[in-house]
Amino acid sequence: MFVDGVLKAAGDLRPVHDRWTGAVLGSVALDSAADVDHAVRSVAGRRRTLPAEQRSRILGRCAELLRERSDEFAARSTAESGVCRRETTREVARACANLEVAAAEAVRLRGETIPVPGAARLAVTVPEPVGVVAAITPFNRPLNQVVVKLAPAIAAGCAVVLKPSERTPLTALAFAELLLAAGLPAELLAVVTGDPRTVGPALAGHPLVDMVTFTGSVPAGRAVAAAAAGRKLLLELGGNDPLIVLDDADLDRAATLAADGAFATSGQSCRGIKRVIVTEAVADEFVPRLVAAAAAKRCGDPHDPATDLGPLIDEAAAAGVLDRVHAAVAAGADLLLGGTRKEALVPPTVLDRVPADAVLVREETFGPVAPVIRVRDADEAVAVANSTAYGLQAGVLTGDSDLFWRIAARLRVGAVNLGEGPQYDSPHIPFGGVKASGYGREGMRYAIHEMSVTKTMTVPYGG
Repeated sequence: MFVDGVLKAAGDLRPVHDRWTGAVLGSVALDSAADVDHAVRSVAGRRRTLPAEQRSRILGRCAELLRERSDEFAARSTAESGVCRRETTREVARACANLEVAAAEAVRLRGETIPVPGAARLAVTVPEPVGVVAAITPFNRPLNQVVVKLAPAIAAGCAVVLKPSERTPLTALAFAELLLAAGLPAELLAVVTGDPRTVGPALAGHPLVDMVTFTGSVPAGRAVAAAAAGRKLLLELGGNDPLIVLDDADLDRAATLAADGAFATSGQSCRGIKRVIVTEAVADEFVPRLVAAAAAKRCGDPHDPATDLGPLIDEAAAAGVLDRVHAAVAAGADLLLGGTRKEALVPPTVLDRVPADAVLVREETFGPVAPVIRVRDADEAVAVANSTAYGLQAGVLTGDSDLFWRIAARLRVGAVNLGEGPQYDSPHIPFGGVKASGYGREGMRYAIHEMSVTKTMTVPYGG
């Protein structure tokens, strides 16, 4: 485990393999509940925070160091996750942008003064760090998922214990070392690794943890929330995000957005397109365009810069995706492209006329599938979009701005993007969902506030 700025010797180790070649990339500790307790206590004693200007400098310097080592971090992330190199290169750039925005926001934290009506007193509020943050991250973006939790925690002045995915821990450990190289005091950060069934509950339920921020599946998130009962929570639990293509949409752009959103990260993205909802009036023109855009995607060796899709995280995940595809076909869907796998590699898969209640589209399917659901009109599109348990993000393609605002008001999601897919993101805007998609908001400024608490002081004033 990574405590006090160094890796501690461990009795039990877990190897980490290259997702494409199978080569052993390294080994990490299988930490016990006692190890987690030690890690939390190592950071919990540091209650006085660094000055905001110092926190800002650390985050800014970390962005500089990460940019200098972009190729190294992209290659490591590709190796342990299987995400293709062109995407992990973009992931490093996104991580740098998140760090820079967090650095800027660290010095913008402000309280307020409030003259108390009817009393000769003045209230003064100040933001303070929530305390010890437990950050639990998934496998699909080994660098940026870590950055979007650690950067706002540091900007808010919190100490952090990070638990990266047991499948992709090496990038997280390397980033922890980078933070220390940028000037973060070692006693403000620890990293624990190992079996999530052991480490997760021990971390989320630790009595010295003040807040838990988690990204992962709904079942895992509910287990974390139960373990963290009584603590502040920030949960990002996935999505079943729709792209809604209406009668007047630019169909070439729609096909490009649909293919990019459905197949990025081999479909293993919470904000990726999981459903393509298209009105009947344009579906016959749109679907061939989508098939062509999907067929142009190259899948294979994720280390090859020309590759668009690498393997899924493991063979079990790939098999599960194909099971849902075949079930949708059995229910009446037309399989137009793909629908096969070789070990963990699933090529781009396109289906048309998918029933809206098929498991493929009712649940979050974490794989490179673009299922087309045909609807009569905008009203039915909204009804279908809202018909699942999830509510993360949505994209709407129309030239009718009045119609867009009416649709946006009715969609039960955390964000609606006009002229973009649900995959649109920026470090400057809030990110998070409703319903089963989670609780709270990420995005640098918003996550910093989530990781802060307000202290109020009142003093005599006037009178």
